[in-house]
Amino acid sequence: MARVFNGRMTADIEGDFVVFLIGMRFNKPWKVHKWWAVFTAMPRMLKVLYRRPETGFLGATFAITATGPLLVQYWRSAEQLEAFARDASMPHNPAWKSFNRAIGGNGDVGIWHETYQVPAGKYETVYGNMPRVGLAKAAEHVPVARKGDSAAQRRGVATVK
Repeated sequence: MARVFNGRMTADIEGDFVVFLIGMRFNKPWKVHKWWAVFTAMPRMLKVLYRRPETGFLGATFAITATGPLLVQYWRSAEQLEAFARDASMPHNPAWKSFNRAIGGNGDVGIWHETYQVPAGKYETVYGNMPRVGLAKAAEHVPVARKGDSAAQRRGVATVK
């Protein structure tokens, strides 16, 4: 079980970064032969990415949501994320080509992603009595007092009285 950090913690990361959400939906769950390859492709990609920090990949958190699996990824830049996606020597490119051949637009499996570029200091996090998750898992995990007691202070905005 992951170590719980008692009290209030926050994440700290220098510079700009990217939050990349990627998910899938089992539109026809009985077609396991269609969605299984999609579902199992991401863990293989993550193994490579965790071993290759030079790609710009910082970390990820996985969740099962009401609409299907969701992976929240943190990257140093959108350019590095896109370079990984296009690189034929990395696992995403062949998986994407395979998806398009096997599923394409037939509707059996849904996929989606969203990319958010976060300017330096324009984020806020707090984790109370939690293990490292989310950005705290991908960046530095520090006591709240280091960045400020309020959300506004952690974003670097003066609080209004």
